Amino acid sequence: QVQPIESGGGLVQAGGSLRLSCAASGRRFSTYDMAWYRQAPGKERVAVANISRDGFTYYAESVKGRFSISKDNAKNTVYLQMNSLKPEDTAVYTCVARAYGYDYWGQGTQVTVSS
Repeated sequence: QVQPIESGGGLVQAGGSLRLSCAASGRRFSTYDMAWYRQAPGKERVAVANISRDGFTYYAESVKGRFSISKDNAKNTVYLQMNSLKPEDTAVYTCVARAYGYDYWGQGTQVTVSS
């Protein structure tokens, strides 16, 4: 069973930074593809960034140049470094572990950016 657990959300002023962490259980974390999604109030959930088992990354256009995803296989953890945050980044951020042909979703962590 793979269970992603997010941490690091909170309240930050516009222009500030936050780093989200997602720890995923399992003995083969290095083989997982990992992703971050977000859902703002009243909007659909959208992909923010992902990182493959080989280290290839993808970013949504809205976060390119501001967010960075990284993966530490030794710690079974994926990070989302978020810089130059904007009020429109306010959302629940959820981590997804793609392993064994399934998507395993975390519970999500709230990020609120005040103007």
